[in-house]
Amino acid sequence: MTMLAAPPAGPVFELPRLPLLLRHAVPRIFEGMILPVAVFYAGMMVSGFVGGVVVAVVWVYGGVACRLARRRPVPGAVLLAAGTVTVRAVLALLSGSAVLFFLQPTLGVFCAAAAFLATARVRRPLARRVAEDLVPLPAHVLENPLMRRFFTRQSLVWGCAQLGNATLSLWLLLSQTIQTYLVVRTSAVAVLLTGAALLTLVDFRRCLRALELGA
Repeated sequence: MTMLAAPPAGPVFELPRLPLLLRHAVPRIFEGMILPVAVFYAGMMVSGFVGGVVVAVVWVYGGVACRLARRRPVPGAVLLAAGTVTVRAVLALLSGSAVLFFLQPTLGVFCAAAAFLATARVRRPLARRVAEDLVPLPAHVLENPLMRRFFTRQSLVWGCAQLGNATLSLWLLLSQTIQTYLVVRTSAVAVLLTGAALLTLVDFRRCLRALELGA
């Protein structure tokens, strides 16, 4: 553990090692980014486009039901995802167009890219808000000037990565079959976002070492 000094009114904070932080963040990323695509693709392979849409909706609402059954709070992001996937499914099934089902999240990625880039220089950029959901860091660490510069850099990194993601996704969606879209987009975006994640991890590790030396 890395010991970081806390403000006079607070206790000393033990900063977890990077592997512990990864074990905290990876399941959330896997649940939110990888499983939904895999579930839709599996449903589509078995029952066609309609089957994929139905399985995707059941998956999202099943996650809500499991949390309620375990008496766990349902995050606002999960409720938003449930409402969004319902609207997407209704529009896609009524129109019979798979493009409509995937267009909304692609446009959402464009919005996310714009949000990362637009908030890079504000006090609490989007990169920091995402980090607060994934990594348990106290406020005095997050407010450290070194970490504030880190979040500015990462807002730019992830803004550019998501812009590339959205541009590629839109081109594939409008020019290729849905099967090609799913396979190529998933593979290409995995490489793109993995590269961005590696940059983030290297930068984060450098910041942790600097914080440890300055503690």
